[in-house]
Amino acid sequence: MQVVRDGEGARKMVEITVTGAESDLAAKKIALSIANSPLVKTAVAGEDANWGRIVMAVGKSGEMADRDRLAIWFDDIRVAVNGERDPAYSEAAATAVMQRQDIPVRVDIGLGEGKATVWTCDLTKEYVAINGDYRS
Repeated sequence: MQVVRDGEGARKMVEITVTGAESDLAAKKIALSIANSPLVKTAVAGEDANWGRIVMAVGKSGEMADRDRLAIWFDDIRVAVNGERDPAYSEAAATAVMQRQDIPVRVDIGLGEGKATVWTCDLTKEYVAINGDYRS
């Protein structure tokens, strides 16, 4: 986790936990798809609770998922349930989570018992500048 925190130009650490996948391996592939998504990472940098980007990353993982069973939380704020925006969704509450330095994200696929957790950082303009300005 310290490697994630020490990313040049990174400001936020994101813990992504996927539950309800067909297997632990499937959960890990889905979690890594979310963690490695530039669209998710830039949404985190912009403090944007854009759960649609997480849905996209789940879909591109190549693992089984059913949009109508999907649920997503930013910390304890459920933003999506049964593939749709949670009826009790609060933009202010979701934004407050996104403004933190440490952001827990949980995604329940709703298909099985598979579970995995991975960590990533945000993708800031500074991260791109620092890593684009030098040659190794």
